[in-house]
Amino acid sequence: MPWVQQGAVRWWEDEVLAGLGVRHGFFTRHGGVSPRPWASLNVGGSVGDDPARVAENRRRAFAALGLDPRSRYDAWQVHGAHAVRAEAPRRPTMPQLKADILLTRNPRVTLSMTFADCVPVVLYDPRRRALALVHAGWRGTVAGAASAAVRALTQAYGSRPRDLVAVIGPSIGPADYEVGESVAAAVRAAFGDAADRFLPRVDGRWHFDLWAANAWQLRRAGVAQVRVVGLSTAAHTADWFSHRAEQGRTGRFAVLAALPID
Repeated sequence: MPWVQQGAVRWWEDEVLAGLGVRHGFFTRHGGVSPRPWASLNVGGSVGDDPARVAENRRRAFAALGLDPRSRYDAWQVHGAHAVRAEAPRRPTMPQLKADILLTRNPRVTLSMTFADCVPVVLYDPRRRALALVHAGWRGTVAGAASAAVRALTQAYGSRPRDLVAVIGPSIGPADYEVGESVAAAVRAAFGDAADRFLPRVDGRWHFDLWAANAWQLRRAGVAQVRVVGLSTAAHTADWFSHRAEQGRTGRFAVLAALPID
């Protein structure tokens, strides 16, 4: 089953990725030590929570997957489409690089990002044993972060897009994501004639379908197997942190991904 629980820690696991041996989890907000408004498994270090609690929450998420927290490689997420290769875990003394795409072929590295409505995308190449984790909010989606990750895997590791498995994880759904004219204009500029597919009108207002836009990018880049979880963070705040639904007073949930161990 996609839902997995260990003690109070609960996460979503894609069945295809799990079947291929990819150790991963889209973690809910359950099972941590943080009080409101970050209750409770907040792994965001820049939202006002106590650093000691954040560290404990991260430890719990890693432990749930049987991963060593020292294997973590994370980045300073800036809503772009820059990729960084994680050849080894990021040492605590190393600064975070600015990136919204992380790549690795090292099974001793755990790719780690934080979310609260933006789209997490996991890409796995079972032929080349390569892995990518993507953070794509509206700016990253318009910048083409998902397709940039496909290109980065191809250039770095020789991946073939048709070999990739892509999973679009829990994030804000189209029914919950009303946007203004400036965002709608940016979507039209980025997607051209395809933009209408991703900008439904609801009660006369624009909504942006991040799931469909990222899936379209991936398929256009040659990825045949694109899986969309279809869980809206804004509609299910009992399970997920949502910046939009909770008006910015909330935490960040973890997405972790590590390659299979032979």
